[in-house]
Amino acid sequence: MRPDPGFAARHAVLAAGYGQRPDPEDPAQVLAMPIVLHIPKVDPPTRTAVLEAAAAATVALCLDVRVGADLDGEPGPWQRDYLAWTGARIRKVARRARGAQWLAVQEVDGVTVTVDGAQARAFVPGPVGELDPRVRKLQIGGTDLEHDVPGDADPDVPVFWLNAPLGMTVGKAAAQVGHAAMMLAGAMTAEQAASWSADGFRCAVRDADPGRWAEVTALVAAGRAVAVRDAGFTEVAPGSMTVVAVAPAGR
Repeated sequence: MRPDPGFAARHAVLAAGYGQRPDPEDPAQVLAMPIVLHIPKVDPPTRTAVLEAAAAATVALCLDVRVGADLDGEPGPWQRDYLAWTGARIRKVARRARGAQWLAVQEVDGVTVTVDGAQARAFVPGPVGELDPRVRKLQIGGTDLEHDVPGDADPDVPVFWLNAPLGMTVGKAAAQVGHAAMMLAGAMTAEQAASWSADGFRCAVRDADPGRWAEVTALVAAGRAVAVRDAGFTEVAPGSMTVVAVAPAGR
């Protein structure tokens, strides 16, 4: 699929990778992308669907027309904040919401994706100390979802393989598959990324047992897959490989 110039320019930001600008001295000015997971108390969604929604929402925001420039070169409303974030160390913080809380955050700038009844919303990045109060009030930890058994992944969509022995919480895993979706989109050609966009950024998230993990990490070594290595700020040791993203054949 041939992308329009605006999409190609937005894709080029992901393809260029991310900056390593040092963190500001004031921790409140560290830049992060909030992700909110809709986890109602009654009849919660499956863990797999929530993580797939989080991955899709993250990359959808990164390629949204509002993070780029319009046809006249005027910056979109989210461009400045987004480019400031991609020029720094990429951070995401996942929170959970239910009921009125979930409805309230729909009014905060971002992109919501629904997968099999599960919903996640990625927000425009900004300083962690300046979060919209509707997002800031939401809980980061304390809620997890049972591991489900989703079956074989669709061979026509990217698969994000989680390093299951790390035992990541659903919030941590959501941030990691969000990283993976960005990295995979950047590793694609603009045409491939546009095709994925036209498919709604459908993807699969699966836990990798030791045998599968050995297979997918071999693909990383061969340059046929991309891996997320965590900075180690929360839950896992610095440098841990948390997710391997594998594109389907032909994409």
